Amino acid sequence: MNRERLGAIFWKEFIQMRRDPATLGMMLGAPVIQLLLFGYAIRMDVRHLSTSVFDQSQTQESRAFIQQLEATDNFSIRRRAVSYDDALDLVNRGVTRAAFVIPPDFARGLKRGRPVAVQVLVDATDPTASQNAIAAAQMVGQQVSLGVLARRLGASALRPPLDVRVRPLFNPALRSAIFIVPGIVGLILSLTLMIITALAIVRERERGTLEQLIVTPLSRSEIMLGKIAPYVAVGYVQMTAVLLVGHFAFRVPFRGNVALLYGETLLFIFASLGMGLFISTLARTQAQAMQSSYLFVMPNVLLSGFMFPREGMPPVAKQIGLAFPLTYYLQTIRGVVLKGVGLRELLPQTLALLAFAIVYFAFSVRRFRKQLE
Repeated sequence: MNRERLGAIFWKEFIQMRRDPATLGMMLGAPVIQLLLFGYAIRMDVRHLSTSVFDQSQTQESRAFIQQLEATDNFSIRRRAVSYDDALDLVNRGVTRAAFVIPPDFARGLKRGRPVAVQVLVDATDPTASQNAIAAAQMVGQQVSLGVLARRLGASALRPPLDVRVRPLFNPALRSAIFIVPGIVGLILSLTLMIITALAIVRERERGTLEQLIVTPLSRSEIMLGKIAPYVAVGYVQMTAVLLVGHFAFRVPFRGNVALLYGETLLFIFASLGMGLFISTLARTQAQAMQSSYLFVMPNVLLSGFMFPREGMPPVAKQIGLAFPLTYYLQTIRGVVLKGVGLRELLPQTLALLAFAIVYFAFSVRRFRKQLE
């Protein structure tokens, strides 16, 4: 590659980007806005689930049980049902997401040490919310049971022979933002850079400026590299802005090496830009480029591990997810930011990102022809 020719195409792309302030503003401002929106909105732990109660006991014990349910912060008592059918109807109509049916002999059974059955009606259309509700209800039931046994047998009789103590590492409070914010960095970089560069060659072709590039002595690789150069800087600005806002707004820690993260991000940016350029060489219009980009959007979100753990996916879905650079970058950024791991631990992900960057860029250069069709 010739340094002077490469510098000229770099400068040309920077000038063209400066002349499109709307797109540049969207690329720089949208990530911060999306982070604030998604960081506050996306929660893996469901709290304050709207709940109704059909209390047939109406005793001090049943009211204490209801207070324990609310104290978990998983349930918010919104309605008092007057019958079993009323409680079921409230869940069916979506007025509440859960309903507790307390039997008439609730207090009498607890005092006599007999088993008491409290029914929980849960709207399971949302598995995550329903699982949290079920787990919280079972936890309260166990606490009540242990309290009854402690009063009857004494506290010493309840000491379990096996004491399992859990120590959550890297995220002791189990806050969703700690997991979500680093993922948003990868998602925003992947989507914005891929879509913007997917329009690069097509936009030149539609505007008629591609002819001017074709007649220049620039090689195909110089044209492709010049196309993506300005967006490398944009990608770094996006990542830095999101990490800073995530640290100060959501208290996301940064435990790793900054230089390592920026180096890994460079590989990911090149891989995402190369994917976008490859799409750009396949499409003939900007509409086709956008439609082709959307084919990669949903698998990127659903199969990369951004929202759902890859460990729970079927083997076929896992293999498909390995075809996207975002899968490896999420492991990298979460490892560096949250765990403070080094290059040795991230070597497989680093090699994968490097391979993606080389392969996509090579495909883009091979697909691009310095001639009009």
